[in-house]
Amino acid sequence: MRAKGLDQLKALHEQLRRERDASAARDAQEVAQTVQQAAEAAAFATAVGPVRALRRHDRVPLARERPTPHPRQRELDERRAMREALSDEVDVESLLLTDDGLSFRRPGIGPDVPTRLRRGQWALQGEIDLHGLTREAAREALVSFLREAHRRGQRCVRVVHGKGHGSPGRQPVLKDKVQRWLAQRNEVIAFAQAAGAQGGAGALLVLLAPRGTR
Repeated sequence: MRAKGLDQLKALHEQLRRERDASAARDAQEVAQTVQQAAEAAAFATAVGPVRALRRHDRVPLARERPTPHPRQRELDERRAMREALSDEVDVESLLLTDDGLSFRRPGIGPDVPTRLRRGQWALQGEIDLHGLTREAAREALVSFLREAHRRGQRCVRVVHGKGHGSPGRQPVLKDKVQRWLAQRNEVIAFAQAAGAQGGAGALLVLLAPRGTR
């Protein structure tokens, strides 16, 4: 029995020795692999030299579009100049003709022009309706409309100012101001009260100078 116990003890010691040897071998192998990898990396770095990442060429750098600057100060200056240029106090009574209806023509424009304008000698090419606008809004809208119409080469346009039925006292307040404003615009060479079918007392037919002449 004692001999059998010694044999088992020897076998256990032998197994432990083999396990220690195997573990030591694995550790030595791992160390050798690490040393080898480090040596290979060093050799590659020495052979190749400094390395830097290449810039990718499959992407196009896009410049950010900046918003178009809004000319606020210029708009304010234009509005101020417009208010100063178009006065509400200008006396145009002496320039208005009352032959067969309210009309206006500049010096040098034939006396038959307002009549021909009212009769539809020129075809309407544009219209603006100032109904419901305040005085300042109507003035700005009218100036912008006339400037753009003249730039486009339009000759005959209609300006609807209303008959004043919705105004205090049922008086056409805007009508008188529109007449004054039109008489002060260089693009306007004549205007006449529209015929009944074209708006009557609530509208004016306006003849503009040819583009480039004023």
